[in-house]
Amino acid sequence: MKSAVVLLSGGIDSTTTLAIALADGYDAYALSFDYGQRHQIETQAARRVAQSLGAKKHRVAKIDLRVFGGSALTGEIDVPKQRSKTEIADGIPVTYVPARNTIFLAYALAWAEVIQAADIFLGVNAIDYSGYPDCRPEFIEAFQTLANIGTKAGVEGGRFQIHTPLIKFSKAEIIRQAFELGVDLSLTHSCYDPSPEGFACGECDSCLLRLKGFREAGMKDPIRYVK
Repeated sequence: MKSAVVLLSGGIDSTTTLAIALADGYDAYALSFDYGQRHQIETQAARRVAQSLGAKKHRVAKIDLRVFGGSALTGEIDVPKQRSKTEIADGIPVTYVPARNTIFLAYALAWAEVIQAADIFLGVNAIDYSGYPDCRPEFIEAFQTLANIGTKAGVEGGRFQIHTPLIKFSKAEIIRQAFELGVDLSLTHSCYDPSPEGFACGECDSCLLRLKGFREAGMKDPIRYVK
């Protein structure tokens, strides 16, 4: 079987991406990050998901992006709540973590090179998302080029490929795909500002996009919310 590194946050998108990689016949090496994020509870969700779906290995890399701050997820900035669809789609929000996907993909690339895997899976999508520049197809293409000119494996004739199977999916389509693959979405976590008990706030951009996706998919969200 081919091996692949799959970036796994524990949210719906990355969980569905892991399920897709497994369905495509890959041995999946799931990689998550404890990066000092406000919603650190997502690493627990990632562990649940990796175990449930049967990842070959799951690693949680500990880095601390709080040393830079600059984001509502890693600094003393309030997480925006109850924004309209228009507001969410307008500009880059304060929940953007500077260069996060660049950093995460660099770690994934390093692990892929070690295990001699040519494939990396990332659950970004460019339709129902919060305007993050590192979720766009042009960013993925640029990083793939970098991977193939900046690594020993690439220089020696290997060919890395960054897979983004959900890049053109809406959140509702992703939820339907997860359902078709038998994914237990009650194991996932999306909220940027959960309660101390781990319940989703239901008001941050991530919660609003998640709830919108379930409504449009005609399904009930199985996780618990504060309200």
